Amino acid sequence: MLCRGRAGHRPRLRPHPHPLRDHGRPDHLPPVTTDLPNTAQHPPTRLVVVDLPFTPPLHAAQLFGHLAATAVPGVEEWLPATTMYRGALRRSLRLPGGPGVVVVHVPRPDATSVRADVTTTDPADEPLAVQLCRRLLDLDLDPSLPDTALSQDPVLAPLVAAVPGRRTPGSPSAEEVALRAVLGQQVSTAAARTHAARLAAALGEPAGSSGLRLFPSAASVAALDDDEATRLLALPVRRRETLRNLARVLAAGTLDLRHVDDGGDPERARAQLLALPGIGPWTAQTVTMRALGDTDAFLASDLGVLAAARELGLPGDARPLDRRAAAWAPWRSCAVQHLWGVLPHAINALPG
Repeated sequence: MLCRGRAGHRPRLRPHPHPLRDHGRPDHLPPVTTDLPNTAQHPPTRLVVVDLPFTPPLHAAQLFGHLAATAVPGVEEWLPATTMYRGALRRSLRLPGGPGVVVVHVPRPDATSVRADVTTTDPADEPLAVQLCRRLLDLDLDPSLPDTALSQDPVLAPLVAAVPGRRTPGSPSAEEVALRAVLGQQVSTAAARTHAARLAAALGEPAGSSGLRLFPSAASVAALDDDEATRLLALPVRRRETLRNLARVLAAGTLDLRHVDDGGDPERARAQLLALPGIGPWTAQTVTMRALGDTDAFLASDLGVLAAARELGLPGDARPLDRRAAAWAPWRSCAVQHLWGVLPHAINALPG
């Protein structure tokens, strides 16, 4: 298992009656939850507001900007800043006891925790939902470890000094990351979002009464017949078949995409993914980086990474760049975040 710096924090439940109202209440009050009403169409849900501590620094514009720029419409949405809040990402969660929804708020520059509004169908899912929020935001990382290591490289040192605390945006679902990675092969961020939104609108189940949908399960994608797949997936034939085959393998449970904290092995996962038709290094590394908590994935063929490398005087072709990046182990995922920040892109700033 790769070395991973941890903050060693446990979340605290905070009393709060509503996810979008002022939360300036004293921390010593006992935890309070809100039971949301039951309806004929939707089961009852429960809201808790949680503080998710982290080890500073945290570069919010990079972390939340990436999540906002890549958000799948209908599954995720960006909540704009107000006079009281700096913006937030709202998204659905697939949980054992029924759908959930989380809202993770952009922290203040001096904050040491992120506020999360967690709504679950089954209260027993609250600890899992909190854990998934932490993974989504890479909050268990001690950023001093990658920052110190990458600062030893003369090319990366100025980038780290300018923007310390970059983190790797994660995901609450390995299945979702894998399917979205195939949808994102050789297309722009906007096109990948469009493909994923179309799939979610057709196959994603409603996330209670939230107005959001769950990202489609691998089983639902695998069940598409040829005509349905052709109609729903506006992809080249080979990529469409790659997606359907990956969905079948995921639904069968033969891929081990467990998070490293749950015993997952990124090297094994990459090998399993690369054995599948249509899955190359970019897709495999994207999955382990975003879904498994792999600190050492490197996207050598990524167009944004290559463009940044050329701008910095690094090798501008994938193979020599991959060799050059070996010196950045075991923090190559963090190096990718710094390279993506070199050139202007929507992932590097908060919306609006």
